[in-house]
Amino acid sequence: MKLVFLGTRGYIESKSRRHRRHAALLIAFRGRAVMIDCGEDWLGCLPAIGARAILVTHAHPDHAWGLRDGAPCPVYATTEAWGGMADFPIADRRTVYPRTRFKLEGMVVEAFPVIHSLRAPAVGYRLEAGRARLCYVPDVVDIIDRDAALGGVDLYVGDGACVVRPMVRRQGDALFGHTTIRAQLGWCAQAGVRRALFTHCGSEIVDGDERRIGAAVRALGRAHGVEAAIAHDGLRVTL
Repeated sequence: MKLVFLGTRGYIESKSRRHRRHAALLIAFRGRAVMIDCGEDWLGCLPAIGARAILVTHAHPDHAWGLRDGAPCPVYATTEAWGGMADFPIADRRTVYPRTRFKLEGMVVEAFPVIHSLRAPAVGYRLEAGRARLCYVPDVVDIIDRDAALGGVDLYVGDGACVVRPMVRRQGDALFGHTTIRAQLGWCAQAGVRRALFTHCGSEIVDGDERRIGAAVRALGRAHGVEAAIAHDGLRVTL
């Protein structure tokens, strides 16, 4: 399984050399590639990317609005996400049902509901190919069935909106927003995940001193027994 971080920027105005495009991941296995998320930065770019399918985590602009003109391949999304993309001229629409495994381009995919948005319910994706196991959760307060999502995973790719200060709000009994990198590293340690990368970077990382922040993330990882780092646009990883 080969990964290319096409973009690593969250839904913020700021950009940097390392974080210019909205968070999107290309996953290739045996010559066939799947893209996760297609934010508005990617509008008009899909033919050049060459993905054979697109998985959408949720219908926020930085995850789905690159599909406003349609897609040259099948698009997979939950019923809730399709509701947010109802007007998009996507010819080949496939519905994803959480906690239901399915095969896609030689890989096995499973969606896990996550706590993130009240208006645009989100999922993360667990993908398995050969011996490799990946969990991709770019926007998250918490993962429903977290133990199942992370069990046996080789690499966790998580939410880089904030490092140690959460961006979590409450409406009634419901939480929404973003948890911290530190909290996610705690999840990894509990589940035995030994490697983590963080994408969907927020202003703290994009506007900050990434050398210093990157060192802090690595130190947080070591404290949890996890090899941790901040992903950047163009980063390539082989599992």
